Amino acid sequence: QVQLVESGGGLVQAGASLRLSCAASERTFSSYGKAWFRQAPGKEREFVATINWNGGRTDYADSVKGRFTISRDNAKNMLYLQMNSLRPEDTAAYYCAARWEAATANRRDDYEYWGQGTQVTVSS
Repeated sequence: QVQLVESGGGLVQAGASLRLSCAASERTFSSYGKAWFRQAPGKEREFVATINWNGGRTDYADSVKGRFTISRDNAKNMLYLQMNSLRPEDTAAYYCAARWEAATANRRDDYEYWGQGTQVTVSS
């Protein structure tokens, strides 16, 4: 069964950095477009960042642009999200997602595979 497993979340103070990781269970994911989404309590799941199959194209939500960086290592079947200058409003469960198409996408409905999420809490 195909799986995506996130790790790297935690409790940090405002201004700190965290790096989230997402491990894919199958090598075929190396050809998939991928993304990070997040969901705060009582809110809809929202787009954070997306990357195409070879890392040559990325896109970000305006709220994280310039602070977060998405990257991938296809040799290791890994997806990453480097988060710098964290703010309390970044507090959420973060989910990685994968889609059969190789290109980037920023809609939830574009993704077929989802991880279980990792919690990020930023204190002020």
